[in-house]
Parts: sequence; structure tokens; C-alpha cells
Amino acid sequence: MATTVLKPLHLELKARMVEFAGFEMPVMYSDISTEHNAVRTAAGVFDLSHMGRVRFRCPKALALVQRLQTYDAENLELGRVRYAMLLTLEGTVLDDILIYREKDGFLFVINAGNREADLEVIRREAAALGAEVVDDSDRLAMVAVQGPKAADVIKLLGLEAVLALKYYTCMDVESRYGTLTVSRTGYTGEDGFEFIVPAEHARDLFVAAMEAGKDFGVRPCGLGCRDTLRLEAGMPLYGHEMDRNVNPFEAGLDYALRSKAKYIGSEAISRMAASPPVRKTVALFVDGPIIPRQGSEILAGDTVVGVVCSGTRSPTLGRNIATARIDAQVLAAGTPLKVRTRRHEGAATLTQLPFYSRKRSKPVGAERTP
Repeated sequence: MATTVLKPLHLELKARMVEFAGFEMPVMYSDISTEHNAVRTAAGVFDLSHMGRVRFRCPKALALVQRLQTYDAENLELGRVRYAMLLTLEGTVLDDILIYREKDGFLFVINAGNREADLEVIRREAAALGAEVVDDSDRLAMVAVQGPKAADVIKLLGLEAVLALKYYTCMDVESRYGTLTVSRTGYTGEDGFEFIVPAEHARDLFVAAMEAGKDFGVRPCGLGCRDTLRLEAGMPLYGHEMDRNVNPFEAGLDYALRSKAKYIGSEAISRMAASPPVRKTVALFVDGPIIPRQGSEILAGDTVVGVVCSGTRSPTLGRNIATARIDAQVLAAGTPLKVRTRRHEGAATLTQLPFYSRKRSKPVGAERTP
């Protein structure tokens, strides 16, 4: 099992470690609700080093990036970050990614569990074009500070320059932690900053962020609360809201199809766009004591019409929430739905994403997240 450079620190902080996407990662340091609430009210510090970081800095970088993913990189301005997808030839989702436009090329941040599969496709297409790519995943680490007090932490770290970032933008800064690539995206639904940092400086940055935020109630946070936070915020997770058996229209992610270039899977996408999807991904409130975990059945009467993609007891809302993929005809008919687990059934009510949206006292330079 792989580990990140921060594993020794996680053990010192008495984290509970689990396997996630082939990595040994902290799921929690105290408990999920405490860490979740810390991010909603103050800030949390996360290790995201398990995610992949791939750079494209060759003369043919643009052509390669256009071929690989679903955002029109030719029109991606310097310092912008955008959500996109890598697709299969059949138009299903190989991975969802963030693409950064850097001064000398592009950066993909990819999911840990898909790293090898993504790199296989990236290297195959690079070879066909005579292009070069650099897998920086091991040389660099990634630390995030997320929450309403994130900007205060940044100030105390002496990194005020990054407060000028708008949402879904990035910049490079020189610091005592080496050259940092910093973005402001906020997968938790809160304001937040992601630091791509030389691996040898990752521990110092993580510890410094916790020290800077100690008077605000900042905590180290694991993947457990990251999942509850992102679900409340309506953020998709690979392997839940999408995978290689799901296309972007079924996942409700067709907004990420923003390229007219001939990318992998684009022909299949054009065919799919001509007719409505037979399944749709929706948001649900679920009544009763059951927590609707992934794989729980969605029923209309006694008929199974869908499945839960993600579900939890929302610490912020105090009720059960879920995303689910459901037969589109059943949704159109307005048939009452319920969720069934091994022990219980509970009525399910359709709602809109996100389940939670933070109060926007606009941070410096903020704009609406795309």
C-alpha cells in the first residue's frame, strides 16, 4: 500500500489510518462530526498528497491537453483552474480532474485511484503526438486549508499574496516552503486554498497551518469529514457519482463538456447529446433512522428503480442526505420514492444540490465557482 510523505505526522497526531484508493490515509484524527464542524466554523488542514499531479510543458502541450479532456484549453486563461473529465472512447467517465493553466503549460490534478489508468492514456496519447509529460506526483505533495477562517490562517503563514486569488484560479508563489502552486477551489463547500508543495516541505507547511490556526479552532482533518463536507456541498466523487459505467449526462456533469475539440470520447458524447439520458442523478432527503449508504436501493412501490451513489447523515443539517441515480421515466412520472437498506425503508424526497451553501461574505477577489 502506498503512503504519502505526511504519514509519520499523521501517526504522531494519532490519526486512524485506512486504505483509500491504494493509499494509507487518515480517515479521522478525532471523529468525523468534530472535524466536519471545524471546517464549517473555522478551518481544517488536509493531506491531499495521494492525488496525482501531471504537468504538460512541451511545445505540443496544448494539442495533447485538448485531446485528453473535455474543457477547451485553448481558451483557458493564465492562472485559471477548471473542472473537466477524461473519458473513455465510449463516452463514459475515466476520471474527473482539475486543469490548471500555468505560465509554461498545464497541470492536471487527478484522482489517486485512477492515477495509473490516467497515466496510461496520457502517455499513449503523448507518444502518438511526440509530446512529453511529467508525473510530479511523488516529487510534490498537496496540503489544503479549508473553512471560513482559511484566509486568516494564510495571513499568519505570511502568504498574503494568495488572498488575491479568485475562485478557480491559481498562482505560483515563493515561500519558506519552496515554490508553491496555490489554488482556491474549495471541494468542501467552504472558502479554501490548496497548496502544491515540494514533498520535503509538506510537513512544515501542514504543521505551520495548524499552529497558525490554533486560536481559531483549526484542526487536522481526515478523509471521513472530507466526504461528508463534499456531499453536503454537492461535489461529485469518482467511484460514487461517476465511473466507467456512467456517462456525463447520467451523472449530471454535462456542464463539464466545454470543448469543441476532438477529444477522446467526443464522438460518443455527440451521439448521447441527441437524446435524453435514461438515468439521472438526483439529490434526496431520506426520512427515518436509515443512513443511505452507497448501493442502497431506490424503490418506486416495490420496484427497484435506482441506486444510492453517496449518502450520509449530514452533520450540518442533522438529517439523512443522498445522491442517487434513478430511472428518468420514474422521475418524470413523479412516483413517490423510498430508500431500502438491509434493515429499514425510508421515504425519499427529491431536492436540489447543493444540500448546503455557505453564507457568502465575499472573500478577497471571490467569484462564483463554475
